[in-house]
Amino acid sequence: MLAEDPEETDMEPDLEVVQIRPGESFSAWSHGYPYRTVRWHFHPEYELHQVAATTGRYFVGDFIGEFKPGNLVLTGPNLPHNWVSDIPKDASVPLRCRIIQFNEEFISGAMKTFPELAALAPMLESSRRGVLFNQETSRRLTPLMEEMMHAQGVRRIELFMLIAGLLSRAQGSRMLASASYLPDPSGYMSAGINKALAYLRDNLTRPFNEVDLATIAGQSTSAFSRAFRQHTGMSLVQYVKRLRINLACQILMSDEQASITSICYEVGYNNLSNFNRQFLAEKGMTPSRFRRLLLDNITTAKAANGGPREDRIDYLEDHGSAHARSREKAFYSEIGHTKEQYDKRP
Repeated sequence: MLAEDPEETDMEPDLEVVQIRPGESFSAWSHGYPYRTVRWHFHPEYELHQVAATTGRYFVGDFIGEFKPGNLVLTGPNLPHNWVSDIPKDASVPLRCRIIQFNEEFISGAMKTFPELAALAPMLESSRRGVLFNQETSRRLTPLMEEMMHAQGVRRIELFMLIAGLLSRAQGSRMLASASYLPDPSGYMSAGINKALAYLRDNLTRPFNEVDLATIAGQSTSAFSRAFRQHTGMSLVQYVKRLRINLACQILMSDEQASITSICYEVGYNNLSNFNRQFLAEKGMTPSRFRRLLLDNITTAKAANGGPREDRIDYLEDHGSAHARSREKAFYSEIGHTKEQYDKRP
């Protein structure tokens, strides 16, 4: 049904800052519920959203509907959306949905390179109103979405093409928002906090402070500070630190030749001591130890399998010893990443 007067869509949507990691063409991830991005929001990227657990109500543009596991929706650029699960107060769900996000530049470039992908154009155009796929399509996509969450390298592209092909041939899909509904990203961005978030996204590694962002938002520093915490659940300092340290981890995982000093400056710090201190506070270890643990673990994985292998450390599946399990568990615990997060590194 179409929204008549839902509280959830009365307010301007928040801008979600989507991070597509270096060395990757799109983002593939999952989350539980509650989660920080579960709010009325928009972003310039396309999003394929598949519900794995819970029931509830979802909002896409001026559409409101009920969802259940298997709900599969493709939303186009800047189309506001949100999924609200019905669960008991104080309860939580470890896996609520799986998500793939990709930008216009990536998909347009792929379609120019491979003319056969022109078959995706009608689906992408329809996604600007939100496309709901049927349960059979979702069922067929589920194993691909599950694998995508931890796939690496060329396999990610293979899975993306398989998923895109299935969606383009899907029968019985329907558009959600009304034909008259037009997302207004310029209007959304008039909200001060969204202007500031957009600036932060585009200038993460450059110097700026709360006064700069408050000025962009057209607010006093104190009002901006309160609004920012309300939208993100943390202070500006905490938010920026988390994004920059996560970026540093991605570089450490993907580029063995980059020096700690160069990474420090690359992610926006101008003082190595401060970078080490902030990294230690966020990850519980220094950047050099983080890298050493990664290299040690890869070396152990190769030795456990008798020589080189693909960029994986799942020798546990081959050997299954208690000692190996203990070493692997300690490794992931110490670097502050799950095995799935580690496996997704470029």
